[in-house]
Amino acid sequence: MRVPLRVFAVVAVVMLQAGAQAAEYPARPIRMIVPYAPGGATDIFARIVAEKLASAWGQQVVVDNRAGAGGNIGSDLAAKANPDGYTMLLGTSGSNAVNPSLYTKMPYEAKRDLAFIAPFASTPNILIVRTAHPAKSVQDLIQMAKSKPGKVTYGSSGVGSVLHLSGELLKTVTGVNIVHVPYKGTGPSLIDLLGGQIDMVFSNLPPVVPFVQEGRMRGIAVTTAERVRALPNVPTMIEAGVPNYDVTSWFGVFVPSRTQGAVVEKINREVQRMLKAPDTQERLATMGADPMFMTPREANAFFHSEIAKWAKVIKASGAKVD
Repeated sequence: MRVPLRVFAVVAVVMLQAGAQAAEYPARPIRMIVPYAPGGATDIFARIVAEKLASAWGQQVVVDNRAGAGGNIGSDLAAKANPDGYTMLLGTSGSNAVNPSLYTKMPYEAKRDLAFIAPFASTPNILIVRTAHPAKSVQDLIQMAKSKPGKVTYGSSGVGSVLHLSGELLKTVTGVNIVHVPYKGTGPSLIDLLGGQIDMVFSNLPPVVPFVQEGRMRGIAVTTAERVRALPNVPTMIEAGVPNYDVTSWFGVFVPSRTQGAVVEKINREVQRMLKAPDTQERLATMGADPMFMTPREANAFFHSEIAKWAKVIKASGAKVD
């Protein structure tokens, strides 16, 4: 019986140490990686989460924008970080569920190296043009693209993002030839849209709601099956005459997969607590976003199912990025 008792003792000590570490977590500043440039929805949500965590825990949460490769650069940094809870990733459906199937070579193994532990919000995407653009509807854009094949351009936050695929879906369903212009984030694409360098942009809703409400940009259509409360006058793609068009983006906290369960639970509890706060819910509502409530187990199962879902879409479309 000596060996089993000794093993039991070791396990007990390890569990006590893990519990103690989780109890004192966080004991120093936390880095939250955003795999896109500042100004987009991912950056906006990351700063909300960082602000709330810092206030709750009394430790600084530093947002670190690491854009590039459709989100792979930032995600890879997070995947290979020390699994101690002090490096988080504000990941997305594009950077973390689409990329594993879209890219021929990935710098990390998504399901093996990252754990989705605290979903934050989901949001429709929106197709927008600058106010001075002659197109006032999806049908206007379709007619323009058909009369000038290969000349109408659309921007997105990067190759392989859900926003990129939103444009590809529009091409597939309507048969138009529009040209994708990828950026390192939504912010840069909006600058070029306002400057007239591109015709339209597929964007997540949060960063553009104020622009549309103020009349600086024109909302052409949202990508979900129902209109959104923040922009009630903007039709859905289906209402605009594009059948079977329904795309949603989601965002949330990832950590390296070997992060301790007690730390994972602590992060998840705090994110769910902030999502229940009236001020957070109001901020999300004004941006057209909905809170997402899941346990770590539910979140990771959802993450794996999203990878499988997008793998089928990408295989059917034939899209690949080397």
